[in-house]
Amino acid sequence: MYDVVIVGGGTAGLAAALVLGRARRKVVVIDAGEPRNAAAHESHGFLTRDGLPPAELLRLGRAEVAGYGVELLADRVVSAKPGFAVALASGPVLTARKLLVTAGVRDELPDVPGVAELWGDQVHFCPYCHGYEVRDERVGVLASGPLGVMKAVMLREWAPDVVLFPGDYQLTDDEAAQLGSRGIPVEPGKVTRLVVSAGRLTGVDLADGRTVARTAVFVNPTFVPKDTLLRELGCELDDQGWVRVDAVGRTSVPGVWAAGNVVDPSAQLLSSAGAAATAAARLNHDLIFRV
Repeated sequence: MYDVVIVGGGTAGLAAALVLGRARRKVVVIDAGEPRNAAAHESHGFLTRDGLPPAELLRLGRAEVAGYGVELLADRVVSAKPGFAVALASGPVLTARKLLVTAGVRDELPDVPGVAELWGDQVHFCPYCHGYEVRDERVGVLASGPLGVMKAVMLREWAPDVVLFPGDYQLTDDEAAQLGSRGIPVEPGKVTRLVVSAGRLTGVDLADGRTVARTAVFVNPTFVPKDTLLRELGCELDDQGWVRVDAVGRTSVPGVWAAGNVVDPSAQLLSSAGAAATAAARLNHDLIFRV
């Protein structure tokens, strides 16, 4: 029996494994090999590792936790039953005293030709993750609603030439004033595609036939948490439909913990790792005092 089965071997899962491995717990990390940032060339904002390719960050993390006796399995968890019996796609069923889910999210991209092709390269989501990399470029924001306005205003701090493409969204007077005060043009109407030449973004095509020259674009994907396991175990959801956890990652189901993007879509690499490390420490506390 394992003390803890960790579902998801990204930055969050490995950070938790490091804490638990150092606590001399018997831990296994199950990872399906589908990292959210696989398309990105570099990962950013992780202290001492800024600019490192995501795959290299994971390689270093795996080597580090393995040094503390943590097991790493390339597999997929298909079900878990209270107790916990954790069934793997390859057949084995593992038993554990506690379960920590750090499986992350899946990004559903806008259905605009060119977005998927350039995702993680010249099409991004997070200004804090890639705003610096597009500094002083011609930036477009393809996002409707208040979030699109907010993102355009934020990106103006990195680039002097930012254009908002809000689709059919009608800006409020306050939003229009906010954009105008920062010199951010608005190009309404349907975006039909991103113009790509020799693998490089050159512009954004609109339904009225115009092309607006751009060299980088930010979009708002739909976040789909990989929380099937947590839902099947009966974890309580919040008003937005995400699994609810307390300040240290404890779910409503005894023995089940969660951290990182699977419960917090806004968490970045460093904050996901921090949340998972906190959850691991408190989980270990429970193993000691709440057996």
